Amino acid sequence: MSQSAHKLDYKRTLFLGFGFLASSLAWSIYNSLVPVLLEERFMLSTVVIGTIMTIDNIFGIIFQPLVGAFSDKTFTRYGRRMPWIMIGIPLSAIFFTLIPWAKSLGLMMAFIICFNLIMSMWRSPVIALMPDLTPRILRSKANGVINLMGGIGSIIAFLAGGILANMDSSGRLTFGMGSVIMVLALIGLVIFIREPVGEAWKRAQRESVGKRLTQADFAQMLAEEEELSDIKDKGGLDRKLTSAERVSLVLLLGAIFFWFCAYNAIETFFTLFATNVLNVSTGTATIMLTSFSLTFVAFALPAGLIAGKRGRKKTIMAGLFLLIGFMLPMIFINPILSAVGVDVTSASSLLIKQIVVIGLLACAGFGWACVNINSLPMVVELASHDKIGRFTGYYYFFSFGASIVSPILFGAIRDLTQDYNSLFIYAVICFGLALACTLFVKHGEAQPHDPQVMEEALLDLD
Repeated sequence: MSQSAHKLDYKRTLFLGFGFLASSLAWSIYNSLVPVLLEERFMLSTVVIGTIMTIDNIFGIIFQPLVGAFSDKTFTRYGRRMPWIMIGIPLSAIFFTLIPWAKSLGLMMAFIICFNLIMSMWRSPVIALMPDLTPRILRSKANGVINLMGGIGSIIAFLAGGILANMDSSGRLTFGMGSVIMVLALIGLVIFIREPVGEAWKRAQRESVGKRLTQADFAQMLAEEEELSDIKDKGGLDRKLTSAERVSLVLLLGAIFFWFCAYNAIETFFTLFATNVLNVSTGTATIMLTSFSLTFVAFALPAGLIAGKRGRKKTIMAGLFLLIGFMLPMIFINPILSAVGVDVTSASSLLIKQIVVIGLLACAGFGWACVNINSLPMVVELASHDKIGRFTGYYYFFSFGASIVSPILFGAIRDLTQDYNSLFIYAVICFGLALACTLFVKHGEAQPHDPQVMEEALLDLD
């Protein structure tokens, strides 16, 4: 096998990551600041805020699997996925900007609903671009690069967004900054990414001299080409999962559900946890989350490389152990300080708590990289070539299902206990359940199959 067939196109993959950067930036700002806006402006309870924060996930669980499957069958001169992205990002940016300008709850809800609906129309396509353009054996590494870009988006959101939030508590500067960067990310995607389907469409149009090439004709031609490619790569275009593979898929999707239950609760309620338990400002709480994103970004590519050597499952399990190990101490920060006679409201203890929490979040970011980088590649590893969008939809169905259940569930727990410290008890339990599911997953590793077949398939993709 040629050496180049084993090498990831880092330049193209970085540009591919602009789409994930835009998505991560928007959701990081949205999840950290919208709960605060709802609580401060409209005095809503935690469970109501949690319910509102599930709107994006309700739309996601309905529309993203459908859009993923539809994008598999979208054939245009721009490709399968890019038309959805080119329309979705600008419209999302408009409604994103408008959210903090709303004076009434009704108007804010209208902007929130429109933003969430449109976001659900382009997230699956932008994620499906990576497995579309990357050979199977390189997808963990490519996902590391793309998540590095997503992490950069989160860093911009938490660091620059936190600074802007301290300058302007209305959130208008922060949301405006996010919208501008989303549009710039789209420009980068349009300029530098060319989908093979789009290039094939243009080529077929040039070759169909004397007759009009219809979408149906092109779809049939492409299906025949993909069937030949997929027979080489995975055993056939309509290949069915074995019973053992189905079990592994269900367990893997269950693990994804549980670890996103933990992650989404932390992302949604950490700002309120920090302001209520650590007694810091909203802007400072947002900046504190930067430590988590920084280490996630730093370890995104290494997590993919480790999975290439040690296996995706082992890497994910190591990440879950790290997450549990560094989330547990969060529960005991105030009790430990009180036990040694420190006033938890004093300025000195406030500084200690900030330093400790930033350190724990930074270490947890390494674990989250190991988990998050390798989960999507494990899911799409089980997909045939023409079903990548559909399996990406499965991934989002369960991750968004968690995002629907988790904010409401933890909101109810917090209202019952009247204690934001229960956030990390809840997170540790969910990560533990994810670990239990992952233990029994037997499929999803990148398999080179027959060396000669893989060489041909990789050269085809080049």
